[in-house]
Amino acid sequence: MRRATGMPSFASGWWLPAFLATVLATHAAALPAAPTTIESADLAPTADGTRFTLDLSGTSAAAVFTLDSPPRVVIDLKGARVERRRPAMPAPQGLVRHVRTGPRDGGVVRIVLELTKAAHVRSLPLAATHAGTRLVVDLSPIGPAAIAHAPARTVVAPPVVTVAPKPVERATVPSNSRDLVIAVDAGHGGDDPGATGRDGTREKDVTLAVAKVLAARIGAEPGMRAVLIRNRDVFVPLRERIDRARTAQADLFVSVHADAVLDRSVAGSSVYVLSQRGATSEAAKWLADRENSADLVGGVSLDDKDTVLASVLLDLSQSAAMSASMTAAEKVLDQLNQVGEVRKAHVQQAGFVVLKSPDIPSMLIESAYITNPGEERRLRDPRHQSQLADAILAGIRNYFHEYPPPGTKLAALAAATTVASSMGQPPRALPR
Repeated sequence: MRRATGMPSFASGWWLPAFLATVLATHAAALPAAPTTIESADLAPTADGTRFTLDLSGTSAAAVFTLDSPPRVVIDLKGARVERRRPAMPAPQGLVRHVRTGPRDGGVVRIVLELTKAAHVRSLPLAATHAGTRLVVDLSPIGPAAIAHAPARTVVAPPVVTVAPKPVERATVPSNSRDLVIAVDAGHGGDDPGATGRDGTREKDVTLAVAKVLAARIGAEPGMRAVLIRNRDVFVPLRERIDRARTAQADLFVSVHADAVLDRSVAGSSVYVLSQRGATSEAAKWLADRENSADLVGGVSLDDKDTVLASVLLDLSQSAAMSASMTAAEKVLDQLNQVGEVRKAHVQQAGFVVLKSPDIPSMLIESAYITNPGEERRLRDPRHQSQLADAILAGIRNYFHEYPPPGTKLAALAAATTVASSMGQPPRALPR
């Protein structure tokens, strides 16, 4: 399993290094009896970027992680509070265009650094000061932008020597990179038929048909692999669906359904991700059962962590997964809007059980209203089923091509393409 090697699925993979090592290695300090307060905050330029410094009145379990779209650095201080006369946050500086702060549930103070562009983030261990502790976060540009921060040098041109041109080596995709894994879940099944249309069309049959087409499309996509949660007419308990996705080391979980209401005129697609209330209830469940959760966050066991650290790890895992879920769901909804009517123009949030994996981005797609006679006919049509599958795949493809997890073939292709471009080579196709 990839979790055992430190390269799990999404569940492990690409966002955990940004904060998990920091939490475990440097910020597992025990909470003081009295809440910690923020004494001062500062932004200052460095040789290769920008430094954010935070002075605290005492110790705190601090966690630092990043979010995309737009790029942000998030600092969560467990057991802290914001004073009514809070210190002013620093003015924009370098890579940071805005700093905001505020309290969250559970005695957490969150500080968000809104960035001008994506950046490398390195947080230093909490250091003791005469008044409390200090947290330092260094930001540096990613890629070509870093060159702009390098000091200028005088270069003396060598004598011109005519030599035979050296063949240009072609950038390649490493052979050890892995496929993305997409878990495709056909809603209902077996003794649970789901909703039924006026002409007798059963939701469980439609969702299985669409899921099979979608899985085939994903399997034909370079750098991707599909796992069907159910591939025949059988009943799979809701939480077992989550377990199967996690066992498969899925990078994304997609559950296909067909909605139903009493009003037969209602039509259109909609996409759901987990609500904050659903995440909170699930977090309580995981924390209560953490003795049996040795494989929760990228292979990191919670059973040997104290309550504070376990709570921080779980909250970060859920926050990252929910943020990725929303971004991916928005791209899928955009594509569904090109296939037919969309009932709800924005991604919705709900507490559906199949969306409650704490470490896999998940979405539930209501492909249409099976209770609408026109949509019922389309749902039975293989051509429309293919159109739905193509739209869902297009959204998934758009998401992962923009945010490829490190260690995957798509990430390797993106890196190789960048190198090829710098060498004047044409873009390289991903081998199947």
